[in-house]
Amino acid sequence: MDIRRTLPQDFWELLHCLKMRSKYAILLVFVIGLVIIEKENNFISRVSDKLKQSPQALVEANGTEISPAPVENGSLASLQELDTAFSQLRSRLHNITLQLTGSGDPGPRRHVLLMATTRTGSSFVGEFFNQQGSIFYLFEPLWHIERTVTFEPGGANAVGSALVYRDVLKQLLLCDLYILESFISPAPEGHLTPFMFRRGSSRSLCEEPVCTPSSKKVFEKYHCKNRRCGPLNITLAVEACRHKQHVALKTVRIRQLEFLQPLVEDPRLDVRIIQLVRDPRAVLASRIVAFSGKYETWKKWASEGEAPLQEEEVQRLRGNCESIRLSAELGLRRPGWLRGRYMLVRYEDVARAPLQKAEEMYRFAGLPLTPQVEEWISKNTQAPHDGSGVYSTRKNSSEQFEKWRFSIPFKLAQLVQDVCAPAMRLFGYKLADSPTTLANRSFSLLEEAQPSWVT
Repeated sequence: MDIRRTLPQDFWELLHCLKMRSKYAILLVFVIGLVIIEKENNFISRVSDKLKQSPQALVEANGTEISPAPVENGSLASLQELDTAFSQLRSRLHNITLQLTGSGDPGPRRHVLLMATTRTGSSFVGEFFNQQGSIFYLFEPLWHIERTVTFEPGGANAVGSALVYRDVLKQLLLCDLYILESFISPAPEGHLTPFMFRRGSSRSLCEEPVCTPSSKKVFEKYHCKNRRCGPLNITLAVEACRHKQHVALKTVRIRQLEFLQPLVEDPRLDVRIIQLVRDPRAVLASRIVAFSGKYETWKKWASEGEAPLQEEEVQRLRGNCESIRLSAELGLRRPGWLRGRYMLVRYEDVARAPLQKAEEMYRFAGLPLTPQVEEWISKNTQAPHDGSGVYSTRKNSSEQFEKWRFSIPFKLAQLVQDVCAPAMRLFGYKLADSPTTLANRSFSLLEEAQPSWVT
């Protein structure tokens, strides 16, 4: 009788043991599969890197139509297709492994693009994403492309530059930082470079394991701010990017939103575009201070009795305002490919309520706002009155954003209003009809933001 009573219990314990072993066996198979696929993927990536085009070839290829490789180069196209297939399979296996191990789902990988122009507060807003530990953030990597590939403004050359920027941007969002090696000057040796532009503005490039021991023999043109690191190891940076949960990038060199459609529709990316704008009168006032040498004619013209302003300068200002306006109008029309992936933000709204706008941007991007980001915002929006330099991201934001009203000559402000009126009306910037109105703090030059700006 004792044997008959204990037999069912032993049987169920045996069955439970076999079931647990089966789960672990399945998990082991998937882990081994992940390792094999990762090695194959790395091999294909290395081969693809060797076959990458030179900057000039990339320009010629983009002169007519966009293509990641020449049509006749069947081997490179096949490698890229295989690379995509391996990446998708690896992602599926990774998700299944998380389910088997009971690990929490970290959420989908997001790719955030902060799109702006110079002197619009983009460095300050970019820090909202730079301070988030799970985001791999890059500060103006397209600077290298602009320095290496020369395009004249207007016409086909402007389109060509936009296509080159777009193609490089796609690779960067996919963590292919090797693409920059063709543009960094002098060229990296052994994937090492001390010439990564503003490296110190990207925390991900200045923390372990990317931060390697410094070398006294190497001159670091762009170094990390808070710690000493050796030359940037691009391979380590690539690995760090792949291990981060999300990617964010700030650029002032892409203005045509329509050229970004292939990025938004790429199945490997989950892109969220934040277009940052600022009152064009404030932008001009800031540029005159930051880039004084380039704006000598503006300053002379604003002074009574000096030489007239060149029409070329006026047309350049008009073109800048129009490109920004056209991109915003496209985003606000909510085309199918951009729906839910575009957000328009005014710098003035960020300056008045930085934490609130940060929460809105993170919510739009589908990311959690961490205490580290909140702490940085608190510390860097209450700076002393005299502690805000031209390129500083630490500002007394509630006072700084209207400071330009008391420094720009009304003559300049009036010209900007005449040239940029369509953009100013779209973004809700009021026109000043006199010097008194411009300098009157009680008169707001800002209308309320529209809820429809988040699409």
